[in-house]
Amino acid sequence: MSIEEVKVPTLAESVADATLLNWQKQPGEAMREGEKLVDIETDKIILEVVAPQAGTLTKIIKADGENVLSAEVIALLDTSAVPTVVSKLVSPSMVEPDAELTLPVLTPTAPPEAAPAKTGPAVRKIAAEQGIDPSAVPHKGSRITKADILQQRPDVQESKSSEIQNSRCVGIQESETAKSPSTPQTRWGATDSPLSKREEREALPKRPEERVPMTRLRKRVAERLLNAQHEHAILTTFNEINMKAVMDLRNQYKEAFEKQHGVKLGFMSFFTKAAVAALQKFPIVNATTEGDDIIYHGYYDIGLAVSSPRGLVVPILRDVDAMSFAEVEKGIADFARRARDAQLSLEDLTGGTFSITNGGIFGSMLSTPILNPPQSAILGMHNIVERPVAEKGQVVIRPVMYVALSYDHRLVDGREAVQFLVAIKNAIEDPTRLLLDI
Repeated sequence: MSIEEVKVPTLAESVADATLLNWQKQPGEAMREGEKLVDIETDKIILEVVAPQAGTLTKIIKADGENVLSAEVIALLDTSAVPTVVSKLVSPSMVEPDAELTLPVLTPTAPPEAAPAKTGPAVRKIAAEQGIDPSAVPHKGSRITKADILQQRPDVQESKSSEIQNSRCVGIQESETAKSPSTPQTRWGATDSPLSKREEREALPKRPEERVPMTRLRKRVAERLLNAQHEHAILTTFNEINMKAVMDLRNQYKEAFEKQHGVKLGFMSFFTKAAVAALQKFPIVNATTEGDDIIYHGYYDIGLAVSSPRGLVVPILRDVDAMSFAEVEKGIADFARRARDAQLSLEDLTGGTFSITNGGIFGSMLSTPILNPPQSAILGMHNIVERPVAEKGQVVIRPVMYVALSYDHRLVDGREAVQFLVAIKNAIEDPTRLLLDI
């Protein structure tokens, strides 16, 4: 027997531990080399653990949902036991001539029993308190009602017998009572008292609820967002951008662009390149904090918020200042695909000097984005809506986008933040600025 240990992949220094998700194999099952065994969820990404060699899984040391550390042994694999996979389908040629075929014997099945009557919570509660078997209660239909179970209460039965006995000697009193007005008498359980209303509510069908644990990514996102609000002086400035010029440019060249580069021309590449041009003019917005120090970066790594089935992730597009529009669009498309398929690596999510989030694809009109620490600013894009705009003394209809810049006021002054956002506005409203570097 040759035993091979299956270990957790080496995690990044910033990741303390991880959580096992669903095992794809169980002890005794055979597997090929490189076949996926289990997914491991970290604070940022999901990692796949594959079989290091072909063999049979002999033991699972860490079960689903357990936390594991870097390089920790989670299973044992017997590489000497590689069972031959035999097809379950047997052809006629594989059956020996003298072999007898054993056919299953069909026996008549008994008719199905009548389904037990349904009971609600209130009915079961009253039955338990009074020691009554609900299945023995006479009822109509497929459900035992509260009225049916109340008819079986001992006090109700005694009350009925006493009513029959007393009815023979109270004829005169009943006639006198009928002459005078009185409050109508009701049976126990049929009044409008708060107790009966509560029981009626309990008898209603329960509204469904589901409790699921928060994923590690969601917990990490919540932790970072709270820390960003507690440890940074976040302020947001807004502006509006006339999108007509960039939309006309996009419509004019989008077919030729896609044919030439094999990727669609979107608005994100324009905003990403405009952000880099503005960052070059205002380096403080491209800076990050580390303790009491401010770190100025001579490169431009832009984080692009991408929605994934597990939540929001921010992969980093590096050295955007040296990239073309086509390279930016290809990088964004690749991030979106890998985020959807849970194939982003820790390196893809580490670092970054500035972030962009686009809530407009979901229909957001305006928002105040939260910083992605330790970065000092984040740009928020929104949907494009036709609005009346004054141009040269005339009111015209133009496609307008509201943009927002959230920044750390400890580093960035209001003047710099406003001018930075205006620089992006000018670049988008006149895209030729991006080509002429003005």
